[in-house]
Amino acid sequence: MSYFRDEDDEYSVSLPLLRVTGGDLTVPVLGGQTRAINLDYAASAPALEAVTAHVTEFLPYYSSVHRGAGFASQVSTSVYENSRATIGKFLGARTDDTVIFTRNTTDSLNLLARAVPGETVFLDIEHHANLLPWVAAGGRVVRSGDTLAQTLHLVEAELIRSPAALLTVTGASNVTGEVMPLAALAEIAHRHGARIAVDGAQLVPHRRVNMSELNIDYLALSGHKVYAPFGAGVLVGWGDWLDEAPPLLLGGGGVTEVHLDSVHFRTGPARHEAGSPNVVGVIALARAIETLGALDETEWVTHERTLTEAAVAGLSAIDGVKIIRLFSDAPDVVGVVSFTVEGIDARLLATALSVEHGIAVRDGRFCAHPLMERLGIDKPAVRASFGVGSRTQDVDALVEAVRSLTTGGPKAAYDFFEGQWEPIPDTRVRPAWANDRVSGQSYSVQTNVACSPFL
Repeated sequence: MSYFRDEDDEYSVSLPLLRVTGGDLTVPVLGGQTRAINLDYAASAPALEAVTAHVTEFLPYYSSVHRGAGFASQVSTSVYENSRATIGKFLGARTDDTVIFTRNTTDSLNLLARAVPGETVFLDIEHHANLLPWVAAGGRVVRSGDTLAQTLHLVEAELIRSPAALLTVTGASNVTGEVMPLAALAEIAHRHGARIAVDGAQLVPHRRVNMSELNIDYLALSGHKVYAPFGAGVLVGWGDWLDEAPPLLLGGGGVTEVHLDSVHFRTGPARHEAGSPNVVGVIALARAIETLGALDETEWVTHERTLTEAAVAGLSAIDGVKIIRLFSDAPDVVGVVSFTVEGIDARLLATALSVEHGIAVRDGRFCAHPLMERLGIDKPAVRASFGVGSRTQDVDALVEAVRSLTTGGPKAAYDFFEGQWEPIPDTRVRPAWANDRVSGQSYSVQTNVACSPFL
């Protein structure tokens, strides 16, 4: 990890591992302004500066792909199609794997759910993206154990009890950050005749994932989690099921011949990429993947673990704070730290962190309601998440802010309005193009709740 000294040479602070767009953004806070501290990477990571620069460079050449005769169209087509190889190589895909561009992980997993020729087994700890499609398809849920070892046993027992076509699991939890033993899960699935799919939304931005080495059959991910927030996602895996599945979308590009009484659909990626594709999103994702791929893996993991361990240690030392974890034997945790604070509304804490300290975190149940229920948490929690653009001083600021708010309470007055806390008055000035309310839209008025932070 690299360090620099401030002008007075009094203390050292860490540099981000990679620079991100908005990394030095200044935002208004109570009584002034401060550098925005983004600890909400798990929801949507900022764009890498390298990605922003590449998109800017590409935009003059942006044009239609696949059938345009113009030079810009040919450039766009080659960059778009070459992105498949770039992404596949980074993910360790097999040479005959299909790389399909989607909107995000949710899109990818919904596509896969249409293609599975049989039953699917999934865990109760999944993000809704890797849970709802399988519930709708009549899949079978396995309730996880208190340890990863128990969970592996429970998964195998379910596959022994009744065979399935697919086992689908998260790569890393978006609530606890705990990394699943993918190689072991793949071995269990294959031993019992099933394939394995991995929701890589939280894992790929934090760890190298090699599909061939881990023996993963399908991997889904989102560009907006991997520092390319331009609306592209990916599904990578064996093409046989996907070539037999109904097309995800119906329209131009996915067909070879159309008559009023018959349609001939393509096979391969084009089958599920009908319509004009998100060329900018795809080339942004490919450049983000290339940039992450150039990182020294040890430095990458060390940078993130240093931040995560500092956050856990600092927050755990505050009275009333409880770090959320699921497995007692998880050997690896990515940069996600979720926690609750006894007696304090998580939504108010998150709002006060932003209003008074310029710190962005997440509050809620994180699109993982069954997991939160499994953990016995029936109220919103707070999640801080880190990435390659994070710095040690960001973690220090979070810990000190949480300590200040839990011991002394918020400095501002807050009202609960339309499901969220708001400072009264909110004097923060937004950019002129970002109005607080959509003009002409009506809102229902909710009776304000007392502004005490204590429940």
